[in-house]
Amino acid sequence: MSDCLFCKMVTGEIAPDVVYEDDDVLAFRDINPQAPTHVLIVPKRHISTLNDLEPDDARLIGQLSLAAAKVAAQEGVADAGYRTLINTNREGGQVVFHIHMHLMGGRRMGWPPG
Repeated sequence: MSDCLFCKMVTGEIAPDVVYEDDDVLAFRDINPQAPTHVLIVPKRHISTLNDLEPDDARLIGQLSLAAAKVAAQEGVADAGYRTLINTNREGGQVVFHIHMHLMGGRRMGWPPG
């Protein structure tokens, strides 16, 4: 999508602070971090929300989780613990409508998240 912020990052039109990339996924630091480590992990293919996933997207969602584990290890938060989160639609907290996983760590996470 031409007006999607994350699509522009995937294509290089906007340069994020990349921490991980493979054929399917791009991971970069959040510009408004909510924890010492806060990385967004996005599929390179545009999908607006979790509600827009198709059965063929199951592998891609798995790739996001695998990338999160790699990033957590790389960032030094894997052993202590970290949180992954996907917000869906406005009431779920989604601001950019390109599916993305938040990886947060480096501090104790409270529950409920709120």
